[in-house]
Amino acid sequence: MSPALILYRLLTRMLEPLAPRLLDARARKGKEDPVRVDERLGVASVARPAAELVWLHGVSVGETLSLLPVIEQLRARRPDVAILVTSGTVTSASLLARRLPAGVIHQYAPVDGPETVRAFLDHWRPTMAIFVESELWPNLILEAHRRGVKLVLASARITDKTVAGWRRFPGAVRRVLSAFDLVLPQDEGSAMRLESLGARIDGQVNLKLAGDAPPHDGAAFTRLSAAIGDRPVIVAASTHDGEEIALVRALDHLAERLCLILVPRHPERSAGIAAELAGEGYRFAMRSQGQQLNAETDLYIADTLGEMGLFLRLADVVVMGGSFSQALNKPPVGGHNPLEPARLGKPAITGPDMTNWAAVTEALVRAGGLTVVRGPYDLPEVITPLLADEDAAKAMGERGRRAAAEAGSGLERLMDAIEPLLPPRPRR
Repeated sequence: MSPALILYRLLTRMLEPLAPRLLDARARKGKEDPVRVDERLGVASVARPAAELVWLHGVSVGETLSLLPVIEQLRARRPDVAILVTSGTVTSASLLARRLPAGVIHQYAPVDGPETVRAFLDHWRPTMAIFVESELWPNLILEAHRRGVKLVLASARITDKTVAGWRRFPGAVRRVLSAFDLVLPQDEGSAMRLESLGARIDGQVNLKLAGDAPPHDGAAFTRLSAAIGDRPVIVAASTHDGEEIALVRALDHLAERLCLILVPRHPERSAGIAAELAGEGYRFAMRSQGQQLNAETDLYIADTLGEMGLFLRLADVVVMGGSFSQALNKPPVGGHNPLEPARLGKPAITGPDMTNWAAVTEALVRAGGLTVVRGPYDLPEVITPLLADEDAAKAMGERGRRAAAEAGSGLERLMDAIEPLLPPRPRR
């Protein structure tokens, strides 16, 4: 074992007794679930099923949502295996509670202390594990490998900054990456970076490109459609700090009366958003407060989780949040998944900061299903003709839908690649 890994193990062993106190402090700040905080210490809250178990791990909302198509395929192909999903954030757990199929287990991921990791693996005893993106915890990965768990790093994405950090410990990184039976980066850049660190690359898969349109509540759609009436609807999806007020100001310049729905990426920010809008004299309704959208409501704060599919279906035009940081002098976010509106055939507009989705953005722009603007102030110029020409808007949305369908072929490649690593099928 490399000196860096030995030191890491010693440090995590020494710090592990402090984990309960640190987690309790995070729980008081709302960053951990106080009812389930023991799961982070490797203490399972549910019994392990008797069947062979496949474990899937994603860090936060985007990664865990990208696992949903994998879960669906696994259940269809191998109904005999049990499925465990772990994630690291309260928001992801809340979303998964709504979206996971019955029978699929969710637990919070354990912290990377040696004893915690052993307790977690002693209980769950997975046959195979799929890690999404690039969260690499040495104790967890190496202990799972030592126990014979087949490990897959799927849809892996790493940046030059991450590589620069890892290169300080070349032996440790090589050892951790060599524990994986399959490494499937999500793009060519990540493949080259991982290869430079010693990984053996087995192909490319981007799980965020896979899957269907997000689900929705049909009854809620009918109610909201009736309340909106004939007004055009613009949905600002997955917005971040500073974007809401900037988008509202910009769209105030549209001549046509419309309904603007703001869907903040982090609903817990809604009180601050409301205060900022009220400070400038805007009237609005907040979904989390049970305030109804009606004929007089032109601005609706959709500050709930798991309803993106509902609001996207209401939209005539979608503006992607997390993409205007440059124009607003905010820290970069990197954008959010433009395939979500594209899968529903919705014309979409984004700001220039789409570094996390560069290849997808390029493909959708090339297909004519997505428009990139410099800042919120450019939106009226792009949105006005789309609202004026319904056929043109539908054609743009359809071009995006076709491009999204072409982009989502990686799921089958992943399923075929992991087939040999899955537990043997039970004898009839």
